[in-house]
Amino acid sequence: MPQYAWLLAALLSVLYLARPTAATALTYKLAANEEHCVFIHNDRKGVKVAFYFAVQAGGAFDVDYTVKGPNDVVVLNGHKERQGDFVFTANEIGEYSFCFSNDMSTFAEKLVDYEIAVEHEQRAELPTRPGTTPEQTSNLEESIFKLSGQLSTISRNQKYFRTRENRNFSTVRSTEQRIFNFSVIESLMMVTMSCLQVFIVRFFFQGARKGYV
Repeated sequence: MPQYAWLLAALLSVLYLARPTAATALTYKLAANEEHCVFIHNDRKGVKVAFYFAVQAGGAFDVDYTVKGPNDVVVLNGHKERQGDFVFTANEIGEYSFCFSNDMSTFAEKLVDYEIAVEHEQRAELPTRPGTTPEQTSNLEESIFKLSGQLSTISRNQKYFRTRENRNFSTVRSTEQRIFNFSVIESLMMVTMSCLQVFIVRFFFQGARKGYV
């Protein structure tokens, strides 16, 4: 049991120190013709910034985005994108802006999920166990970091499948609404045609009866 406790302590230590030092995950409803921006301040050079977004609902599930660094230098931008997953290096100290624009829509609102993480790449030092060699510790450290990377990949895949589920569900609801509207219009047309036929038949017989008299 003590060896498993040591391994668990090593795993928790690596996962804690390898996590991003700052992160923001939000869901925002972007109104028509609206631009929404969030800002982060970077105080170190060479920091990696992870930026993820996905349009969960609204319109054609697309949005414009722009990422700018200090002095309004454009780092990333895109037009009518449904989702994106980027990692870039912040080489300048200062304020970075992440903006979403819904100018292409005149009435459709967009529901956008986004996450911004600032990673300082802090590498953990595993607690040493008496009797272990540096080679064993190094192999264990690399295995745990690979596990951490795989967990991050699983998390991003879950976000991707969540987005696909929301879009497919929205498509199903839209299809159901169209079928209902078409059924209502078809029923109204049938009632209108029936009333029109009754009116024509009555008018025909009334005209024939007057001619006979």
